Amino acid sequence: RGWRDTASLAGAATLPTTRVDFDRVIPRRMARLREAFAGFSRAATAADHHDLADFAVTHAHWLDDHALFMALDRHHAARGIHAWTQWAPELAGRRPEALAAARADLADDIAFERFVQWCFQRQWQALKHYANAQRIRLIGDLPIFVAHHSADCWAQQSLFRLDAQREPAVVAGVPPDYFSATGQRWGNPLYDWDRMRADGFRHWRARVATQLARFDLLRLDHFRGLAAHWAVPAAAPTAREGRWIDTPGAALLEALAADHPGLPLVAEDLGLITPDVEALRGRFALPGMRVLQFGFDGSGDNPHLPHMHRDDAVVYTGTHDNDTSAGWAAALDAATRERVGFYLRAADGEIPEALARAALGSVARLAVLPMQDLLGLGSAARFNTPGTTTGNWAWRLPGGAASDELAARWRRLNQAYGRVA
Repeated sequence: RGWRDTASLAGAATLPTTRVDFDRVIPRRMARLREAFAGFSRAATAADHHDLADFAVTHAHWLDDHALFMALDRHHAARGIHAWTQWAPELAGRRPEALAAARADLADDIAFERFVQWCFQRQWQALKHYANAQRIRLIGDLPIFVAHHSADCWAQQSLFRLDAQREPAVVAGVPPDYFSATGQRWGNPLYDWDRMRADGFRHWRARVATQLARFDLLRLDHFRGLAAHWAVPAAAPTAREGRWIDTPGAALLEALAADHPGLPLVAEDLGLITPDVEALRGRFALPGMRVLQFGFDGSGDNPHLPHMHRDDAVVYTGTHDNDTSAGWAAALDAATRERVGFYLRAADGEIPEALARAALGSVARLAVLPMQDLLGLGSAARFNTPGTTTGNWAWRLPGGAASDELAARWRRLNQAYGRVA
């Protein structure tokens, strides 16, 4: 088997089940990528070597730090060290002579990481080009925060609010909300926004540019954090102890708009949305989000109800943080189920499809229906439960589920509501 086939197999979703055992799958796929790398080293053409070298130069602004971080991380993890703050001080502090020595010692691992990213780039761009040729646009998701144990934080420590031990001094989260009575303590290190503004938001501009080369539109996660962010003391056990701190979001969006005219972003404006958040979104003409599952609290002016929608929005039946529509409907109390059924003119078993039809019939410019809802799946297919750390992001589309019959059915519904040309 050629190295290209091996690399493609490593990236394929090969399990027949709808839940992925990552502890088993990831090592197997990494072994395949190692096999592909060895094959590339032996048999790749001069053109392939040139393409990889060109990729490494073009993406050096993030790839060099990423490859070194991953090589160092793997080296230390083999010795039971799983946080970059526990590396030798000269590596944690990024002393030039220590980094140079690490690059020499771990040259093969670094080359492997560059190869992996290049393979991903080739495969992803092939997918994007094919999708675009079929008049399909790809929507990506840009998390507002990054992890502490990441190449971003290790490589650019001055851009984060870290203490003398390089640990987060304050962490990200949100106050008590729909999902959690104690709020959500996400634990990500917070940015030092003053420093970011001083260097022209270089880090953010690079992140967005990289992602917009991969996607046609980006959903900016936790958009309200660009108006003000919830800062939780690192020692606090829950998010209750946090406080709001202003963010220079307007200045950041101005910089991004200068780089990307038309600013192809969707603002994830869920949660506690205050007038300053609405004003910021409106100033840059960014569509917000409406989630139908949030609409049925008994208030006729709930902004998530279809009759309250506006064109400058993207409507979802539910997001990755919600239960599936079938699971949500099954868990409704009697009073809410009656209210939902009356509004949607649907009997109990008809609520999930009626919710999807309501999304398609909304005036919102885009409608997003999770694949689980197209298949009518229950709570076992839920993607993510906020505030929990196990069992999430493991659902995968079962083989053969995306049938021609399913496509024809939902195409007809999209056509009926004017969402397909």
